[in-house]
Amino acid sequence: MPVLSRFYARVRRDGELGPVFNEVVADWAEHLQRLEDFWSSLMLTSGRYKGNPVAMHVIHAHRIQPQMFSRWLQLWEETTNDLVPPDVAREMQTKATRIADRLNRAMYGSEAVIGARWPSDAAVTEPYRRTKIFDQVTVPPALLSQHQTKDGAWAVVRIMDGQVVLHFEEAAIQPIVLDPQNPGVIEPRRPHHLELRGPVRFQLEFFDRDPRPNLDVNQQGGYHAYAPQ
Repeated sequence: MPVLSRFYARVRRDGELGPVFNEVVADWAEHLQRLEDFWSSLMLTSGRYKGNPVAMHVIHAHRIQPQMFSRWLQLWEETTNDLVPPDVAREMQTKATRIADRLNRAMYGSEAVIGARWPSDAAVTEPYRRTKIFDQVTVPPALLSQHQTKDGAWAVVRIMDGQVVLHFEEAAIQPIVLDPQNPGVIEPRRPHHLELRGPVRFQLEFFDRDPRPNLDVNQQGGYHAYAPQ
């Protein structure tokens, strides 16, 4: 894959990243083949990659500083913009940012944040996943007991009919009543549960970054809900 060859040639020459990669990677031909398998699986769902990228990076955490992720993403953005069509470049940049965020949190904890370089024109207008529409009969029981989203995943509760109460497990946070005019936003890894008030219809949406800057935001009880546009 020309993108990977060009990108890692830049990485190896980089004053910040080069010393780390050149120390860790003993066989660059083998490493590039493994990376090609990884990106083939990621972009084309080929299933070629069988490894554990988080585990492979965590063992080198003592060599990796958080700011290195931002530099890595900068070089990736420059390389993909140079070599692939804009829509493919945006997708590859988005996936790379998600990967960097996951690795950073694995190394430095769930509160770690990097200076993520999302594609400049990739406004958060669409979730990466939507559930089916639930009602009071089909709602998964797990949503009604304490749970949390994974690292880097923002959840939005959109109400079609009725009311749902969003409870955060922190005692100081008041419950938020959600209705068709007031969906709810749940931050990554924040424990919460839902309470249904009678007949309802609702859906969950998941974003890989904070959707609030691109949405109309209202303050409710110290946490956020936003009105659909």
